[in-house]
Parts: sequence; structure tokens; C-alpha cells
Amino acid sequence: MSPRTPLPPPPPPADLRSWPDREALLADRALALGELGRRLLGVGRLTLFLVWFLLLQLGWGLIGVLLIALGAPLPDPMTTMLGIVPAALGIGIFVPAVWLTVRSLRRDRTVRDRLVQWAALDRHGPTDARLLAPGLSVAWLLLSFAMCAVGLWMGFAVPAGVSRDDGYGLVAYGMGVALILWVTGLTGLAKAVGHYRFAVRLTGPRRPAGRSASSGRPRPE
Repeated sequence: MSPRTPLPPPPPPADLRSWPDREALLADRALALGELGRRLLGVGRLTLFLVWFLLLQLGWGLIGVLLIALGAPLPDPMTTMLGIVPAALGIGIFVPAVWLTVRSLRRDRTVRDRLVQWAALDRHGPTDARLLAPGLSVAWLLLSFAMCAVGLWMGFAVPAGVSRDDGYGLVAYGMGVALILWVTGLTGLAKAVGHYRFAVRLTGPRRPAGRSASSGRPRPE
């Protein structure tokens, strides 16, 4: 589905639920959980995660041209003037990329809230097991961990490896790259770990006193 397609709505309030039986509730629940799971961890969402990350790095890289020129021990006025053009272009890329990243994080929060609401209606083993999505969860986890690791390494390596002759602009640029890697990796890790823990709890042992959300009767085991 296209990202512009509306999200599945939250389940209706308890006093307005009109499923004829538990099977109908489970069918609607399975459709909603499947779509919400894809919106949260699917291949399309992972692709957007990487696109926003690359745009952040591209924008910062263009800004870094001016930073390196300004931070040189003996700044060259001509080089500095030439660095203004890519820096302006970089700002034009970096600022929208930040906005799109924040917007994606807010949308993820909405998706997760609706996922939790639909999951709380009932329990169904096969549907709930699909939410684990082990392949996608591992992909998010490994990719995000690699970003964090590279960002952490750069945070120490850049200041230690840059000499005074290189200028402080290079340090500022390198630390910016490390920060983007670190923050992006942390958001991906939080999403992967949080979703996996939620799915594990959902597929765990049922509560003996559980009741069906559709009828108020004890939930069949």
C-alpha cells in the first residue's frame, strides 16, 4: 500500500462494537494488525528509513564543505565563497530531511498505538505469531546497530585523528556525521526492540481470566 493510503482506523469503542461473532472480530483484527505491522516494520518503511538517513547525510555533507573551508587554519576567501553555494543547497536538503524524519517518527507512534489497540481486542495464535516478523526485526536490528557502532567509533576517531593543520571544520563535520549515525541508529534500535518485545508478550501465555472484547464472555482457549 502507498504511504498516502489512510491507516486502518482504531477499533470502535466497546459500546459501539457490533461484530456478530468472534470469528468476524478476529478477521478484522487480523487485517488491521497485518497492515499496521507492515506500516511499522515493512520493507517500504525500512526503505524510507534509509532514504531519510541518506538525505540527512547528503545535506550535512554539502554543509560540511563550507564548515571545512571556514575551519581551515588559513581560510581562503575564494574557497569560502565557493563553499556557500553547496552549503545553501545542503540546508535546502537537510532541513526537509529533518522534518520528514520527525514526521515519520510521529507516524510510527500513531501506528504503534493503533497496533496495541487492535491487539488488545483478543488473542489469536497464528495472527499474533506473524507480528513477530523475525526477518524484518533482525534487519532493523542489525542495520540500526551498525549505524550506532559506526557513529560511536567516529565520535572518538574523528577528534583523535584530525590534526591542527586539518582545521576544526573537519572535526565539526565528522562529529555531525557521527551524530546523525548515532541518533538514526538509536531510533531504529528502539523500534525493533520495542516491537519484538510487544510481539513476544502478545504471543506469550494467555491470562486465565481473559475475556473476549466483542462479547464480554470468557475467551475460549
